[in-house]
Amino acid sequence: MTKKLFFKAIIRFFLGLIFVSLCLFLPAGTLRYPNGLLFIVILFVPMFIVGIVMMILSTKLLAKRLNEKESEKEQKTVITLSGLMFIAAFVAAGLDFRFGWTPLPLWAVIAGVLIFFAAYIMYAEVLRENEYLSRTVEIQENQKVIDTGLYGIVRHPMYCATLFLFLSSGIVLGSLVSVAILLFYVPIIAYRMINEEKVLEEGLLGYTEYKKRVKYKVIPFVW
Repeated sequence: MTKKLFFKAIIRFFLGLIFVSLCLFLPAGTLRYPNGLLFIVILFVPMFIVGIVMMILSTKLLAKRLNEKESEKEQKTVITLSGLMFIAAFVAAGLDFRFGWTPLPLWAVIAGVLIFFAAYIMYAEVLRENEYLSRTVEIQENQKVIDTGLYGIVRHPMYCATLFLFLSSGIVLGSLVSVAILLFYVPIIAYRMINEEKVLEEGLLGYTEYKKRVKYKVIPFVW
């Protein structure tokens, strides 16, 4: 573990924490936004733990997860759209709490928390299964097709995990408006996967055959 990587991870973590907090609590007009506080805890505490684990067991994987420099033009568009979506969803959730537009009941929030944790566990499992996993679309040296575990069920289990993470986030925040905004993640990842699979088919040996064996991209029997 290098000091540079450690400080980069710590700085990225706290900048993310501050940014999300500002997006939630400034529009809410108060720090007494229970759903916002709940979301901060369930998002950043597991994130911190996963980061520590990667820092100890796989600094190479951590470095990949911190890399956001996309070379593909299509993926840069995806990153921009995703960022705008998240800002809009968080700001809308804060405003929703402030003005009481579309509050969700407690049972829905509890269900959202359970879905969020289940998706987080799936996210961690994908990290464990795929040593080539990166935040950017690229072919890495000596990369091989992963077709076991979750990758034997769907071709993009990471997107499956993030889809449920993001959609449940709006529920945890107690805002139907936020949930509606986060639904835009569906066309965003659909667009990303088109480009990603094109890159993989062109540069990764065996990926075309893998696509024939594993029919579904994100959700079995659905998508």
